[in-house]
This record gives sequence, C-alpha cells and structure tokens, in this order.
Amino acid sequence: MVGVAAENVTYDGRSLFINGRRHLIISGSIHYPRSTPEMWPELVRLAKEGGANTIETYVFWNGHEIKPDIYNFEGRFDLVKFVRIVQEAGMFLILRIGPFVAGEWNFGGIPVWLHFIPGTSFRTENDNFKYYMEKFMTYIVNLMKQEKLFASQGEKGPIIMTQVENEFEYLEQIYPEGKNYVNWAGEMAISQHTSVPWIMCGESDAPGPVIGTCNDFYCDDFQLASDKPKIWTENWTGWLPTYWAPKYHRPSRDSAFAVARFFQKGGSVVNYYMYHGGTNFGRTGGGGFTTSYDFDGPIDEYGLVRFPKWGHLKELHEAIKLCENVVLNTNQPTNIAIGPSQEGTVWGDPSSKICVAFLANYDNTNDATVVFQNASYDIPAWSVSILPDCKNVVFNTAKVSSQSSVVEMVPEDLKPSQENNPLKWEVFVEKAGIWGKEADLVYNGLVDQLNVTKDASDYLWYTTSIDVGGNEEFMKDGSQLALVIQFQSHHLHAFVNGELLNKG
Repeated sequence: MVGVAAENVTYDGRSLFINGRRHLIISGSIHYPRSTPEMWPELVRLAKEGGANTIETYVFWNGHEIKPDIYNFEGRFDLVKFVRIVQEAGMFLILRIGPFVAGEWNFGGIPVWLHFIPGTSFRTENDNFKYYMEKFMTYIVNLMKQEKLFASQGEKGPIIMTQVENEFEYLEQIYPEGKNYVNWAGEMAISQHTSVPWIMCGESDAPGPVIGTCNDFYCDDFQLASDKPKIWTENWTGWLPTYWAPKYHRPSRDSAFAVARFFQKGGSVVNYYMYHGGTNFGRTGGGGFTTSYDFDGPIDEYGLVRFPKWGHLKELHEAIKLCENVVLNTNQPTNIAIGPSQEGTVWGDPSSKICVAFLANYDNTNDATVVFQNASYDIPAWSVSILPDCKNVVFNTAKVSSQSSVVEMVPEDLKPSQENNPLKWEVFVEKAGIWGKEADLVYNGLVDQLNVTKDASDYLWYTTSIDVGGNEEFMKDGSQLALVIQFQSHHLHAFVNGELLNKG
C-alpha cells in the first residue's frame, strides 16, 4: 500500500514509486555553487556514466536571498539552469531546500541579515525565524513549480524528493521546544503541495508522512517505521577538508562495502556525499574549512574522475542494478548465518531463478570460505559478494579491478596572453586596520566577530600600542627589552617605532 498520496512519486515501506514503478535510487551530491556553470554538464554526465540515476543538491538560502526580498539566481547560483541540466541528462534530482543546510557552508546557509532582526532565534519556536524560513521555502517551491520541474508536473520533471530541515535530531534534547519546531517544519513543508515526498535528513522520528533519513559512513542498520523506505541521504565518501588536519581518504572498497550492505539490509535510496565536492569560492566556506571541498569524492575538486573510486563504484552500481527488480519486489528477505562473522541475505525465491543473494564477511581482518546453496564461496575480509542469480558472483566489494591513477598537478607560468582567451586576474582588497590610522572603533575588551563585521569580512583586527619611556635603568644589566604576547589569533604584526619588527 502506498504510504503518501502524490501524482507521480509515492512510497511505501520498501521503496519509492516513480510513475507507478519501484525505483532503486543511486544518487550523487553535486552542489551547484561549488562548481561553475561551465562544469555542470560534464559533472552530471560523469555521474550518470558512473552509474548514478539521480543528482542531489542543497539550496543555499544566503546565496539566493542576499537581502530581504532581494534574490540572486545568476552565475553559480542559477538553480533552475542546474536542475534543467540534470533534467536534460535524463536523471532524477533530490532538492534539499533546508533551508538550514550546515554543509560546512558559511552560517549554515542562513542569511546573516536574519541575525540582526530583533527578537530572532534560529531553528526553534520563534515567529521571526519561522516566518522567513517559510517565505523562502515557498519562494523556491513556487519557482520549481513555475518551471515545471517537479516530477508530479509531468514525466520529465526531475525533482522526486524535497528536504526540510537538516540534522536537527541531536539538538532536540537541547532546545525544550525542539520537537515542536520539527513538527511545525514538517507540517509547513507538506502544506507546500509539491506532490513529491518530503524527507528530513538525520531525523529518525520525522513527523507525519515526512521520511526520516540517515547520514553516516554506514547506514545498513538504520531503522524507520515500517511504512517508510530506508533512505541514506549522506554516504560520506571522505571527510571535511580542514586547515588543521591531513586530508582524509576513504578507500574505494570500504565505500562499496557500505553501499552493498545497505542494499543487502533493505535500503532503496543511497546518496554519495559528496560525489563531486568542488570548491568553496569566495567566503562561502564556514567554520575554518578550506577553500577545497573535495571530500575524496568519485569526481575530484577540478571535475576529473578519481580512480579507482569512480570505476569501482561504477562496477558496484552495475551489479546492484542487476538485482533491482527482485530486491525491490520482495517484501522480506531471508537472512542466513553462514559463519561466525559472515551473513547471507536472500531476496526472492531460492528455488527459482528469481533470486538475489548478498554474502557478507564483516570480519575486518580475516578472509572466509563459506557454503551457500551447496556451493563454496571465498569472501575477502570486510566485503560483500553480490549474486544476482543466487549462484554466480558478479562483484565483490573488496576486489578492486578498476584502474588506479594519480593526477599530477604541474605548475605553469600563468602570464597574460594576447590570444583568443587571455587570462584575466581579479584582485580583492579588503579594508583592514592599519597602524597609525584612526581605528574603526574603540572598545576596551573583546567584541563579537559577527556583530562587528556583519559577516562582510573574515577578519577583525585589534590594534594597541605601548610607550616605553626614556628611563631604562631596568635594562642596565644588558638584557634586551622583550615583548611577550600570549594569544590564539591567526596573525600578529609587531612594530617598533613604526617599523615592522615581526609578523607571525
């Protein structure tokens, strides 16, 4: 029985129905502002060639509503153009409106101007926040309706799901009214009448017909109510690039293992976060994260295929799609213990040809040999073998056969050219405190970065001076005058008699 009414996209406890047919969704996150419009068609093409049938993106409120009722949908923020590129590629799209997105994005995607409206508290039972949040969500939904981009508006509409809020569940214990806010957000979203399912990311107890989803490295054990499908909105392909830690690399075999286990355990929608991470242009990166948002995805920051991850996952997707019809049209699988740390799952009827098996070895050290259906199978440590006919292994997650390569970045002398496409440089000069000039403000103590700069700058300069008089008897022992400053700032410039002494 279908769990929620919609014209072309519905769901039950097993999967989504799109135009009356069950679909297994393999999605990849590509955030349109983190790449350029010129890159979008190729990024989408590579995702499709890699086996994805869906693209997922956040909608970035502070990039679109730069001031109250003043909107920007140009350049990297041309949302409609991005969705149409996905549509033209014949793919689906998951639109995570939020409008709070987190996403290591400046201010979590919420416009800073909202912070300065008196009496506003974010993401709680606050009339100001709820008013502006609903207004923006309605604006985006109406824009998508106007462009006929919802699947419910015709067979070619790519948007099959929309998201409200993001990873709020752990905050509900902090805010006394947190659950009331979540319930309001769900009801508000449903009232938009998109006729496609709404999801609430990282919310296992989503209200009403809104589907709660999982964000993690592994989501095979994620459980929901029996009338809602198992959806994995963020399968982390790597981790957040920061200035203070080495780049995190997630092996291809581990990513494949996690996805195979998810489908083995009844999952029907998986989204790689990120499939292409891209770049935090300008000041869009928040929380001390680097300008790179590469995330070790199958497509790297520059739009180049990352081997072996892209190729290995492509082979996984091909194997999974061989199982789609049987897996999605079987109500309950049969689980079989085939060893102390090994498990078999059978979908369909083992006595017929309509049968799919997953053989998992979750011992992360030792390979195993198991017996299944009177046949012997070797399963490497920490891997899943996929048998679309319950007999023949077409793919094992630990056996990486895809080519491996490393992209070498070679420096070039980037001199301006007089040819058809001359290089053009842009220089951004940011006003900062200058020694000897009148201070922008005088305050005895520390001030709040956001309230002072209003997010127009990442920098807040403090200046002070110390006068050393002519009586220097305390230095007659020959010691030098020392200035000791204990601080945790990013940068310090020290001057003596107006001359730069040190910076560090």
